[in-house]
Formats: sequence, structure tokens, C-alpha cells
Amino acid sequence: MKHRRANLTWRTASLIALGIFALPAVAQQPSRMPPPELVQPSNGGIRVEEDGLVANWYAGPSGEKKAPAVLLLGGSEGGIGSGAARQAADLSAHGMAVLQLAYFGAPGLPPKLDLVPLSYFDKALAWIKRQPGVDPKRIAIVGASKGAEAALLIATRHPELRAVVVGAPSAAVWPGIDFSGGDTGSSWTVDGHPLPYLRYGEGATSTFDGYRTGVATLPAHRDAAIPVARIRAKVMLICGRADTLWPSCPMAELVKRKMGKAALVLAYDDAGHAVFGPPVQTDTPGYHSLASLGGTSEGNNRARADAWPKVVTFLQR
Repeated sequence: MKHRRANLTWRTASLIALGIFALPAVAQQPSRMPPPELVQPSNGGIRVEEDGLVANWYAGPSGEKKAPAVLLLGGSEGGIGSGAARQAADLSAHGMAVLQLAYFGAPGLPPKLDLVPLSYFDKALAWIKRQPGVDPKRIAIVGASKGAEAALLIATRHPELRAVVVGAPSAAVWPGIDFSGGDTGSSWTVDGHPLPYLRYGEGATSTFDGYRTGVATLPAHRDAAIPVARIRAKVMLICGRADTLWPSCPMAELVKRKMGKAALVLAYDDAGHAVFGPPVQTDTPGYHSLASLGGTSEGNNRARADAWPKVVTFLQR
């Protein structure tokens, strides 16, 4: 029983770190989630609770040479999730300063992913720039799923960013998510005003179908598109062609079309919504959960093993 409970705990943590319990309004009865995680920082990290921020901070290597820095955003799991924490630890081990930021589901923050002010992320970037040892000319933002949606939006507001890396990305603003079943508006606000957002397609029969049919309406609702042409940073988009949560590869290609050579898409067969992050050891209990939203465990892990070193190199340059 103890081993089974450990397996379930690891699997739950890995799933919520990917945001894959997220079901939009088309399903009427969203799946209930465990409370958002607030994992403690691993060795070398500290908890940040200042300027209204809630985050884990890894300062990077000490020395005369200043380090590149990353603002790291998880998905719809909220808080400071264990999946993104693994990414933070790996990026820190590769010589980067990393701020793993909660943006809802933590004390003092919105309780659900609904009407989150983009100014909150502006404060996080300003905080990073003030830290000693950070190279202010090499700041990047990394996000997956809903965190990818946020990352691209934030990048449109910050021409000083050097790089953006997003996994299972969106090309549009979507409604917020409330796992207790409550109503939501836009996921994000600017100056107190909700950003225009795409609604899920009428008659959708599944979560994926809601997003797929919603994307089809984008030409009629261009104000909901993320204005990625404003981004001045280089952008890497990573997606799985077998994603069953939302059509991340078609949305990555929409971003690519608008950005041209400034954007690079890495698309993988037999991989789904779990395409992003460091590869997982095959003997860990959570390995098989990689297939929960598309592709196979082997396919998702193979994609991770190929993409993650490229992510690290992309951020280090």
C-alpha cells in the first residue's frame, strides 16, 4: 500500500505539473484538482515572498561573470509545481539563475487561473534584474501549457528579453480555469481590463475538441490572438503532434507564421502535452503518466531527451 500511495503521489504531481487535469467550460464539470503545490526550493534555492511575488529563486553560480537568468512558469497546476521545479533545478545546474514563479493558487495570489494581471509578471522581471550576479542583457522566459500562453504574452511587453522557450504553446488567449466548476473570464488582464479571449467551439464533445474548434474561429476573433509579431526575442516552440489537450503544434505553427525566422518550432511525433521538460527516468513511477495526454511514454520521453539539451543551449547563448 505504501508503494502504491507513493506511485499515485508521484503521478498526481507529474500530471498537475503539466496542467493535464485542466478541463475547460465545454466539459461543464471540470475535474477537481488537489490543492496547488508550493514545493520548497531544492539545494541552493530560497523562497521569495516580497514585492507581492511568491517564487523559488536559484541565484546561479557565484563569480565575476554574470549569469543568464530565466523566469520560469508552470501550467494550470498553480502554485510552485514539482514538474517545473525539476526544470528549475536542471537549468540552475547548467549555470542559469532561475525564478520559478507562482502566479495563482498561492498565498496572496488569485485562487484560480482567472483574470491574472500581466503586471505581476512585469514585477517578477524587474525583481530578477535587481539581483546581483544576473546579466540583465541575458534574461529569458520559459513556460509550458498555460505558462506558455503567459510567456508569449509577457514577451510582447518586454523587448529587452533575449529568449523565449515555450512547451505545448498557445497562439491565443483562452478563458481562465477554475477546477471547482465556477465561471471564469479571460485568463489575463492588463491595467485592470480583461484581455479578449477565444471561446471554446460550440458543440465540442471533449476538451481537445473545445480548443480545436475554438482555434478555428481565430480569424473572426483576431483580437484574441497573442500579438507575437511584437516579440523581439528569439523564440523556441516545442510541441507534440499527438497532444490531446489542445492543438499545440498547429498553434505553434501559427506563431511561427507570424514571426518567421525569429521562431523555431520543434515538433515531435508520438508525443503529446507532456513533451516539454527534462527526460524522466524510465524506472520512476511517473514515467508512464507521460502518455496521459497524447503519445506514448516512450515517445514523450524521447522528445524530451532530444529537445531539452537544445533548450539549454538556446538559453545559454
